Amino acid sequence: MKTRNTKFLTLAAVLAALTTVATLIQIPRPHGYINLGDTIVNCAGWILGGTYGAAAAGIGSALADIVSGYAIYAPATLIIKGAMAAASWAIYNGLSRKFPSLPSRVCAAAIAEVIMAAGYSAYEIAIYRSVSVAVLGIPGNLIQGIIGAAVSVVIYETVIKRIPKFGN
Repeated sequence: MKTRNTKFLTLAAVLAALTTVATLIQIPRPHGYINLGDTIVNCAGWILGGTYGAAAAGIGSALADIVSGYAIYAPATLIIKGAMAAASWAIYNGLSRKFPSLPSRVCAAAIAEVIMAAGYSAYEIAIYRSVSVAVLGIPGNLIQGIIGAAVSVVIYETVIKRIPKFGN
């Protein structure tokens, strides 16, 4: 059992690092940037489950915010990206019992991205005390969400799910 926990912790650290790097691949936009971090956020949830996946996704994404000069977003990012990974895992787990893997993953990723867009909107309303500022971020967050959901599903379905699982 100790070896399994060590493997999960190690993989969580690797996925946190990958999340940081993927998030640092940025396309600037007027209200922040678009990045590939959500790709790893969803995959972290599907690979590691709710707890370890949420930790990897939240920590890796928050570190990217700090490194890229958006430290004000790091606390929200930690929570939002962790919630995304946990939700993506939970929704996929529930749906995959009745539906095939691909549509279950698409639905899980889409809902996780809605959590992201809503979470950042709520955070921006709170810190800027302006609904207008929050509304400015919604289109970019939705574009990032569509890209993140699509790429995470493609990567998982074509590559990751074909890798033998460890710890079994």
